[in-house]
Amino acid sequence: MATTNVSSGGNFYVRSEQAEGPWSRPVYVAQDGIDPSLLFDEDGRVYFQSACNGQDGEGIYQCEIDISTGHKLSESRLIWKGTGGAAPEAPHLYKINGFYYLMIAEGGTEYGHMETIARSDAPYGPHVPCPHNPILSNRSLKSSIHAVGHADLVQTQDGSWWAVCLGIRPPAYPMRHHLGRETFLAPVTWTPDGWPMIGENGRLHAVMDSPNLPEFKWPAPVSLDHFDQPALGLDWIHLRNPAPNSVSLHESPGHLTLYGNSASLDDGKNPAFVGRRLSHFCCSIAAMLDFEPAYENEEAGLTVFMNEKYHYDLAVKRIHGEKKWIWRRMVGSLRLEEVLDCNCGDGPVTLHVGADPDQFTFSIKHELSDIYSPGSAETHLLSSEVAGGFTGIIVAMYAYSPAAAPTPARFDWFNYEPAPRD
Repeated sequence: MATTNVSSGGNFYVRSEQAEGPWSRPVYVAQDGIDPSLLFDEDGRVYFQSACNGQDGEGIYQCEIDISTGHKLSESRLIWKGTGGAAPEAPHLYKINGFYYLMIAEGGTEYGHMETIARSDAPYGPHVPCPHNPILSNRSLKSSIHAVGHADLVQTQDGSWWAVCLGIRPPAYPMRHHLGRETFLAPVTWTPDGWPMIGENGRLHAVMDSPNLPEFKWPAPVSLDHFDQPALGLDWIHLRNPAPNSVSLHESPGHLTLYGNSASLDDGKNPAFVGRRLSHFCCSIAAMLDFEPAYENEEAGLTVFMNEKYHYDLAVKRIHGEKKWIWRRMVGSLRLEEVLDCNCGDGPVTLHVGADPDQFTFSIKHELSDIYSPGSAETHLLSSEVAGGFTGIIVAMYAYSPAAAPTPARFDWFNYEPAPRD
């Protein structure tokens, strides 16, 4: 598995005998750029590609490597600049029927995105572009799917060809997307002159006719989690590496316990944070929280989180010595925090977020009171077009505390229920 650490180290790969690991330590390759890929040729040679702005300009560069050490066995060379679209990137080199096919993404990872391909008799080219380029693009189409690209090809056991690619689903016009880049699957056909075409004549649709795929039953995600298993399921993610002793499933059996630290949601660090990706336009999200903050400004709750500058929060917080409910909207340099005018009382509360394509609606309920809804907030203000980023929103349980001995925030359950629209 090859990737890039853009903050430190550059391009590397790791290896494992099984997909679930354990994985090796990173093996670094001294070739600049991003989006690395590997070709294991039939003669035993291994070629390493990346998208780079090198000495011969912007394009796809390649070198031969020793796969056991990552050491370069040749100099890095420019092998293709693409067809003229911006940001030629995401290269994959394939050996198919005697040809070396080099497939890349162009146009930038926005609405002009596309996939192009070229081929050659040799790994270093010269590569001749496909006359049908782009072989995948939804640009300028009236479609529910946009910005498709960053594709990869695979041939299945029955001989059929498929592509996986990235794309986005803006829910409305003006087009802004908040679910992030998603992974799509499309059938691949080959033209009589030996070129692949992805989807239906290079277009991706929400529903496409295709051959039958070999079946593999992937476990359905759990909607309601009572936190009664010894470890969190694979749907749960953290914000960066969690701080030591900030998350526990064992301290209070049947609960997820969070211990806040001095990192808040606004800091770009590692707060006490356990969440899952928002993957539906319409869904209902709820959690039961038992939290009696003992120190000023301690808080815990639910966050609809894009990044440290863009998030909506519904929480329990200690303010001027009293336990309060708050609703916060953080949108760039604009921050609005409302202290809710209701009696929150002692004991657990249920926090709820209802999502539809246009807005998130928040509510909170104590077992001895009615449901209180402070209001709604727009989905598009947390979109990639406004907030930046690629990976979309996370809905998470979190805790924050300035105290050296923070108060535990205990979550009894968390429920993520997709609505029929999705």
